[in-house]
Amino acid sequence: MKNIRVGIIGTGNISGIYFKNLGEFEGVEVVACADLDVERAKAKAAEHGVAKGCSVEELLADPDVDLVVNLTIPAAHAAVCLQALEAGKHVYVEKPLAVSREDGRRIVELAAAKGLRAGAAPDTFLGAGIQTCRRLIDEGAIGEPLSAVAFMMSRGHEHWHPSPEFYYQVGGGPMFDMGPYYLTALVSLLGPIAEISGMTRITHKERTILSEPKKGQIIPVEVPTHVTGNLRFASGAIATMITSFDIPAGSSVRNIEIYGTQGTLAVPDPNTFGGPVRLKRFGENEWTDIEVTLPYAGNSRGVGVLDMANAIREGRPHRANDALAFHVLEAMHGFHDSNDSGSVYRMTSACEAPAPL
Repeated sequence: MKNIRVGIIGTGNISGIYFKNLGEFEGVEVVACADLDVERAKAKAAEHGVAKGCSVEELLADPDVDLVVNLTIPAAHAAVCLQALEAGKHVYVEKPLAVSREDGRRIVELAAAKGLRAGAAPDTFLGAGIQTCRRLIDEGAIGEPLSAVAFMMSRGHEHWHPSPEFYYQVGGGPMFDMGPYYLTALVSLLGPIAEISGMTRITHKERTILSEPKKGQIIPVEVPTHVTGNLRFASGAIATMITSFDIPAGSSVRNIEIYGTQGTLAVPDPNTFGGPVRLKRFGENEWTDIEVTLPYAGNSRGVGVLDMANAIREGRPHRANDALAFHVLEAMHGFHDSNDSGSVYRMTSACEAPAPL
């Protein structure tokens, strides 16, 4: 079958794993990469054996590129996605789909109008760990899912990231940084979200960078750094979720647990692809470690691109799709909107839980 030819836009830190994995997956071929810094794009092309490093404009005009993988910063996600679609190319973007709901809708609508595919990270829900959880739920291992908890609690990124400023600017914060992993996992396991009740706070108005090379620089905080709330799913299940950059001493709670009528399922870190997966059925005294044997247990970022490429050839829906990504984007805004309005946010979008891989 013909390879889907990929062009990568944005050659920063995250690009390395995409170059590696897309270079190894069968059915896709990276033929070009681009960056605002053209010399960096050329260096990355040479490093990874890609034929061409070039400007963004040159890549978008290249007839040999079928699908653009957009790895730019979140503030540029929408603009680059729209440019790729206007150029007649399918597009897959790092999370989130866009910063604003309006831009997210524009991407979804333009892709549909052009008859092109759009999709977005995270694709960790396609990994062996969460797919094992999906299989267990589908098989009835915990009965009917009734409720869930999801916790992402950290001290923030200024103690390790070389340029952490954007995590505290519009489009950042713990919800927009890590929320896509948790919400996408929950939707893939429980289905679409119906409504959200959220509360937020900015705990520190300034942050001090503790990492090199910007150690000592002060960051003004523009977005909530602690976001918590409840989600009601269309299925009737209810989840409690916390994302926070305000937990300096860490936490011992699990990432995600799903509670059903017949058991409890401990879901692995949704920012990873593997296990562990643990199950405790009604009447049992001990947890059972479930063997994770499905594919993509290692760092498989880019498997969503591979699935999109296969879907294009096979004429089927792709799993890390724009409807799912927009639903997650709206939900993230929903937490903030609920806090700001003092009322429940009711979702306007819907999506289907992607088919098991």
